[in-house]
Amino acid sequence: MSDQTPGDPDAPAKAPRARRQRSLRESLGSIVLGFELIVVFLGALVLFGLKSLPAWIALGGGAVVVLLMIAAIGLMRNRVGVVLGWIVQLLVVAAGFLVPAFFIVGAIFTAMWTYCMIAASRIDRNNRTEIR
Repeated sequence: MSDQTPGDPDAPAKAPRARRQRSLRESLGSIVLGFELIVVFLGALVLFGLKSLPAWIALGGGAVVVLLMIAAIGLMRNRVGVVLGWIVQLLVVAAGFLVPAFFIVGAIFTAMWTYCMIAASRIDRNNRTEIR
């Protein structure tokens, strides 16, 4: 019996852990929410800098929406993440009542989110039936 240290080149290699296969809906949803997160964060900073809203509303509201997006990204494998993503889309569009520019931002991201959810779900469903 030989003493093998963890860095020993003669030690048998561990098999790499298999990664979970992500669905297309999960991947595309995470991408859209990730980009939207950056835009909402920067938008909150702009609102604070321009003093369009009180600081606690601009920064606090932006932080809440950003945290909801992070939670939705983490939960995208479940239906809860998708529902949370829809809620985030509604919040960003509703922010347009505070600052009209968010109507445009919300419309763009809601359109991308809607397309990704519909198209990716259809592709995932087709891929599942092909595998069977």
